[in-house]
Amino acid sequence: MATGTRAVAKSDPAALIHLDPESGLTLQAQIRQRLVRLVLEEGSWPAGKRIPSSRELAGQLGVSRNTVVLACQQLVSEGYLLSRERSGLYINPEVRDPEVGFAHPAGKRQRPRPGSAGIAARRGPAQAGDAAGRSSGVPEFSFVDGPFDASLYPGADWREAVRLSLGAREIQDWAANDGSADDPMLIDEIRSKILPRRGIQAQPDEILVTLGARQALSLIAALYGGAHARIAVEEPGDPEARGRFSKAGSTLVHLPVDGQGMVIDARLDSCTAVHVTPSHQVPTAVTMSMPRRRRLLQRAAQLGIAVIEDDRVPESNYLAHAHPALRSLDQEGNVVYFSSLGRVLGSWLRMGFMVAPATVIAAARELRSQSAGHPPLNNQRAVAHYLALGHYDARAKRLAQEFRRRWTALRDALNHYLHRYVVTSPSMGGTAFWIRGPEDLDAAAMVGESARRGVALEPVDRYFATGEHPANCFRMGVSAIPLEQIRPGVQKLREIFMDLGAGGSERLESSCGRWLRGDALKRTVTGATLRLETVYGDPCTIELRKDGSMVGCAGIDGEDRDTGRWWVDGDLWFRHWDRWAYGEPSAYYAVIDGSKVKLFNLDKRLVDVIGIEPPAG
Repeated sequence: MATGTRAVAKSDPAALIHLDPESGLTLQAQIRQRLVRLVLEEGSWPAGKRIPSSRELAGQLGVSRNTVVLACQQLVSEGYLLSRERSGLYINPEVRDPEVGFAHPAGKRQRPRPGSAGIAARRGPAQAGDAAGRSSGVPEFSFVDGPFDASLYPGADWREAVRLSLGAREIQDWAANDGSADDPMLIDEIRSKILPRRGIQAQPDEILVTLGARQALSLIAALYGGAHARIAVEEPGDPEARGRFSKAGSTLVHLPVDGQGMVIDARLDSCTAVHVTPSHQVPTAVTMSMPRRRRLLQRAAQLGIAVIEDDRVPESNYLAHAHPALRSLDQEGNVVYFSSLGRVLGSWLRMGFMVAPATVIAAARELRSQSAGHPPLNNQRAVAHYLALGHYDARAKRLAQEFRRRWTALRDALNHYLHRYVVTSPSMGGTAFWIRGPEDLDAAAMVGESARRGVALEPVDRYFATGEHPANCFRMGVSAIPLEQIRPGVQKLREIFMDLGAGGSERLESSCGRWLRGDALKRTVTGATLRLETVYGDPCTIELRKDGSMVGCAGIDGEDRDTGRWWVDGDLWFRHWDRWAYGEPSAYYAVIDGSKVKLFNLDKRLVDVIGIEPPAG
């Protein structure tokens, strides 16, 4: 049995690992906890540094080598350590690649500003907002955002954390709680592991654990809502937030959303607080730009109003670096931040947290005790162990990687199959797309028809408070659909678009323009340049060179490039990209209509319309 760490130099990593012989945790679990904390939080070991061998660590800690080996093997499997043949174990540099910058939890306390987020006197009832309204059927292809497919839920790791939370000493800890305080171990794990990933520094008295993000929103609505409150909300925006502030008696002021997030204008001047979803705006998935974030914080400071940062879907930016949370940028104590642990562990857990000045947290704690209370302390301790053992961070990274793959797959499939029909909002990540169809699309009818054919989509009318909403918009998400089902699901959706006649149902035989055949087809396309926009708004240029090769360039800076070949066989134009269009050959009939070329598939149905420029000279 270990008796604690021997006195050695601080540069010795083992000197920072303290084993408690009285702990209810196994020695292996203690070693894993300490190693995870050293890797993620304390920075005692540089990224890429080789850690001591298992023999060295075992000798210094006074435990068996097998105990150290098993602990390290688990950390290798979860990505904290890298194993290099004949060299040893090294800190994986990627585990310190945070969302926005790893702020040390012991940093300067963000000071509350009297009269802004420190206001906690206005209280009112908090009731449930609008329900999401999910279909009870089981579709073949579910593009509804929110629920996870079963393959993404944790199993053995969660069971281990629960088992540890039920040790005799653990039970004594949480059973002795007076019922108002949160588990200090969980508060410390949130403060040191989760918040720094969003660039947020907080003290323990600035954090409150809640029964999911919904309870946090209810508490906030009770604190900042009321008959004299005017709350700015996004339009379109989250119906649940709208509903909770309305039930609290607040007057809502609806601010529009553009490609940079919530529009900050004179309508904000009369408000007492503003609710915003800057990471991935609900429902458009737009990420608030840095200039817009600074503008919002500046106006909030000038007006002395609270900014309620709803981070239930923390930013996952797949195309650039993630933006810092508003709370991390706030120098005046105006921002009240809340999020959910269920986004990683699953909605069944019903656990979230809020971060605010200590005076606000104290008031929220009092309100919490008067209503549903706090999450059960045994669950809090289980989550604390899940975090301490590194499971949460490892799982969050696995989810981010999986959602990146799915998000990219949906983006590519929409661009390949529905380029003629749809445009997406300027999203940079997350798990959903806001999609605008042709002007003549009845999205409600299309969503209904898609459901009947086994493709679940999300209508958008519930996100608009004014009652007026674009009839041709809908949402598609990737959290509930496995990667391999995305392409066939979008392919089936194109068939539905065609059958409904959205955007026109033109056929080759009745097409306006000149049908290009044989030599005329070859002469027209040889040396031509095709110009189009992707479904996500980026320009794309395709050069059809005389030698039968083609070069494609897409993106604002032309960063996405591909090559391939083209040819004509009879009346059909063929193209085959190396990477684009799934690297598969495709064939089209072509019709010239002015400066456009219309492409028809082998069923002679219109699938695309692209600008065409003849060769120079």
